[in-house]
Amino acid sequence: MTNQGNNLDRWYDSYAQRTAGLAASEVRALFAVASRPEVVSLAGGMPFVSALPRDLVTGAMERVMRENGPVALQYGSGQGAPMLREHILEVMALEGIRGSVDDVVVTTGSQHALELVSKIFLDPGDVVLAEGPSYVTAMVVFKSFQAQVEHVATDDDGLVPAALRERIARLKADGKRIKFLYTVPTFSNPSGVTLSWERRLEVLEIARSNGILVLEDNPYGLLYFDSPPPHAMRSVEEEGVVYLGTFSKTLAPGFRVGWALAPHAIREKLILANEAAVLSPSSFTQLIISEYLSTADWRGQIDTFRNVYRERRDAMLQALGDYLPDLSWTVPHGGFYVWLKLPDNIDSKSMLPRAVKELVAYTPGTAFYANGDGRNFMRLAFCYPTPDFIREGIRRLSTVINGELELLNTFSQTSPLATIRPEHNNISPPANLG
Repeated sequence: MTNQGNNLDRWYDSYAQRTAGLAASEVRALFAVASRPEVVSLAGGMPFVSALPRDLVTGAMERVMRENGPVALQYGSGQGAPMLREHILEVMALEGIRGSVDDVVVTTGSQHALELVSKIFLDPGDVVLAEGPSYVTAMVVFKSFQAQVEHVATDDDGLVPAALRERIARLKADGKRIKFLYTVPTFSNPSGVTLSWERRLEVLEIARSNGILVLEDNPYGLLYFDSPPPHAMRSVEEEGVVYLGTFSKTLAPGFRVGWALAPHAIREKLILANEAAVLSPSSFTQLIISEYLSTADWRGQIDTFRNVYRERRDAMLQALGDYLPDLSWTVPHGGFYVWLKLPDNIDSKSMLPRAVKELVAYTPGTAFYANGDGRNFMRLAFCYPTPDFIREGIRRLSTVINGELELLNTFSQTSPLATIRPEHNNISPPANLG
């Protein structure tokens, strides 16, 4: 008798093997509970789009429809609108990147660009090198193409070159094919750390000498809080780097517009893959962004976002120092995230239901490793909640962590972590807190 699938899905045995890698990320699973209005969500990396004046966007929309409506509502090029690609060059120039408009491919968000690069490079069993920890949904993409993700150790200065050399040598000795190194070198997701300039040059040399492509994902590079970060890796290496960018963090994610800057031969394959996937990226959203960049003070708007996120970063660091002074965490100089280290005997994933019960959410560290590491870490996002609610969220989180430690102490007879007992207050998060 032929197997007719399982009890839940009659088509289970008909799916392609690669669908085994299509699993809901822990970040996605969190949104169902974290979006409840009573929960302070420190989980999702949602930009604070309310800091974007609405008339800037509506004005651009109105002008596009008035002056170029038929074009905006029509199919477009698989490579993207030429005028927008010119503007993208202006944006990348702020990070030291020089390029040709011909080598820019517009995509449906940088996540789509990540999927396209994976599609044209990865065969089953290929290896992708990635920082440990690394962006959760990137690993979902790599696994969906049946690739093996190998993590490389990081520290406060980003990816460790010596660890990269060791990992490459070991994989080559095992006969593995390494297709590319995936990195978020500036204000990394999830750790918030930035790869130093010296290490950027060293990592590029390691990749060059081993014939490994570098996939540089840079959503946060313009969102620095003090001085600008080091220039992008693509600024000093053109043939060996594919650079991914997006307007999701510096404008709004709802437009779903990103891009890839790639060497010529790779660019051609990206365009073909883009056309095969979506035919053409949205002309409407491309023209709106192009109009916005032509008429608005977009650099000033990025400054506004920097100030918003700096204030929230400071609120989170202050709250962590007040409520959990004996723990350790990263101190990001830009971006959206703090990476919190817990005592070794605490599992952040198993603790999450208790946190949600206390009306606070975070992302467990295991979400950012393909091999299940990161058990005693968590990612805290400061980008969306207001400073008051960030402080309240950390207060609630400290209650959960302290309770967990006391419970463990009951069984282990060890001394509990010394913390400051938080004051109780009646702050409730706003109804639209995600």
